[in-house]
Amino acid sequence: MALIELTGISKTYNPDSNVPVHALNNVSLSIEPGEFVAIMGPSGSGKSTLLAILGLLDKLDTGQYKLLDKDITNFPENSITHLRNKFFGFVFQMFNLLPRLNVTENAMLPFIYANQTSSHDRERVVNVIKQVGLGARLHHRPNQLSGGEQQRVAVARAVANQPLVVLADEPTGNLDSKSTAEIITLLTELNRQGKTIIMVTHEHELTECARRVITLRDGRIESDHNKEKPQKFDLPLVSLEKKQHEKLFTLARIGNYCHEAILSLFHNKLRSFLSTLGVLIGVAAVIAMLAMGTGAKMQVEERLSALGTNLLMVRTSRSHGGIALGASAVTRFNFADMKAIEKIGSVEYVVPYVGGRAQVVYQSENWNTSVLGVGANYQHVRDAVPDQGRFFTESEVNTRAKVVVLGKEVADELFGEQNPVGKFVRVNRVSFKVIGVFPEKGVTGWSNFDDQIIMPVTTAMYRLLGLDYISYFDIQVKDTASMPLVQEEIVETISQLHRLSANQQESIDVRNLAEIQEAAGEMMQALSLLLGAIAAVSLLVGGIGIMNIMLVMVMERTHEIGLRKALGAKRSDIMVQFLIETVLICVLGGVFGIMLGSLIAIAMSMFAGWATVVSFGSIVLAFTFSVMVGLVFGLWPAWRAAKLLPIEALRYE
Repeated sequence: MALIELTGISKTYNPDSNVPVHALNNVSLSIEPGEFVAIMGPSGSGKSTLLAILGLLDKLDTGQYKLLDKDITNFPENSITHLRNKFFGFVFQMFNLLPRLNVTENAMLPFIYANQTSSHDRERVVNVIKQVGLGARLHHRPNQLSGGEQQRVAVARAVANQPLVVLADEPTGNLDSKSTAEIITLLTELNRQGKTIIMVTHEHELTECARRVITLRDGRIESDHNKEKPQKFDLPLVSLEKKQHEKLFTLARIGNYCHEAILSLFHNKLRSFLSTLGVLIGVAAVIAMLAMGTGAKMQVEERLSALGTNLLMVRTSRSHGGIALGASAVTRFNFADMKAIEKIGSVEYVVPYVGGRAQVVYQSENWNTSVLGVGANYQHVRDAVPDQGRFFTESEVNTRAKVVVLGKEVADELFGEQNPVGKFVRVNRVSFKVIGVFPEKGVTGWSNFDDQIIMPVTTAMYRLLGLDYISYFDIQVKDTASMPLVQEEIVETISQLHRLSANQQESIDVRNLAEIQEAAGEMMQALSLLLGAIAAVSLLVGGIGIMNIMLVMVMERTHEIGLRKALGAKRSDIMVQFLIETVLICVLGGVFGIMLGSLIAIAMSMFAGWATVVSFGSIVLAFTFSVMVGLVFGLWPAWRAAKLLPIEALRYE
């Protein structure tokens, strides 16, 4: 049984062009186990094409290919790749060693694609390297070796996986005479050990070691001369079919991909840095913008929550004609309205308000501030409990007591480091006792809660401001579900008390604070998403940059891709290899981008005073998005690399 049998093989390049190239024309050939075959012929005779077809690197147009007496002509691509890895070893004229891998790693490449990367396999590779005389060079890079030493590494790589056939394409074409003799001696020794050697050469003196010489001319076999019969070697009992249960990707193989990806990044430091920089800037922008949006949202929610929950604000609308119930109208809010509203079901508290401005004096210090007269339930409705002293009582409201609670800013301006509680201040020349001080609450809208003083509403009306009406009400409802019904009842109650017509009822403005809070929250959420989306654009731009760079890398590494496929790499292997490199760039950019974005957010908070919050969700989102950018924008270059034919990639200049 022949090892390889070709019948009527033809191969034409550029068949659709005006000048097709007939590389092989009806070639039939049989190779026996243990032969040492030299293929000769002038340039363009079809030697390299025949060798590529023998090694399953190229597809034939017509004819039949049998391996171990089995027709493999129409085998699917993955099966052909498996056979190329298992049964053939390649020695190329240009050595084809990967510069970023050391001697051992280069020789281990066929094992990676055969899912054989155990310590036993590595030990076998090391022994083969020692046999070719490079035991002291195991960890050297190709650029540290001479031409002859590099070709010995290529031979070691070709035979380490114990293939049936070693294919050598001009293996001594770039070597000096001494290195040439060493490589020929090495191939001859391998042949004596039972390896089938098929060598393409231009040099007649090299054919002296071959037992059979085939001469090609114009795509045909011109002569086929046997010098001596090869030794008889029993063919191994092996299956040409790929194991069905064989794992596509093992942890060891993925680990090797990651290792090579890291080496590739370090091999092209500047390009890797620029690629990573694009993702880094995009992720940092996403983190910083989301931190700004989240901080602003939380700040608004905090300020709105300080206004109270389940709250209705009853005011007068100046946008409607007719009778208004405010300060400029004949009919105004009064305590009768307040008592009537308190009787409405589901109403928990009603707080009346009047306001103005006044000059507050303590000894030699004075401060112009706003005065707010409120009911005793103000502290419950607005969560305004003093952190020093107390709030005034209902009894003090009824007796128009001259007591006051100071905002934090007013207390600091008048008393400095002193405790204001128990001391007296003059408000528009009227003496008031300070009974409490509010904690710092900040600014909401146009209102500065720290720059105001609070006193009983009756005191403000009758002792200080000279008013006989209430400006507006805050009404706290027991539960949110009842708020729409309470709104309607408030309008009906006030309309009945003041005998308002249907048109005049429109002047009563009842606002639902819960709805305002919800609307504000939605607005800030939209703002946060908008900021994140704007920042994501820069990440997409970085992704496009990575895709361009990876396409350039595919072109630069076309020869490497051809080598990997010759050694048994499938399309999926090439795709995963390039995708891992792209994702690794994006992961590095994502990690450093998260760090930079967090630092920017902290800097904005410290130096600009902006509220920023770097949430765990924004970190996860930015990191996930950066990885997805790597996958999406790396897919096209990876696919371009994977679909290259091995022989075309190997011939790429």
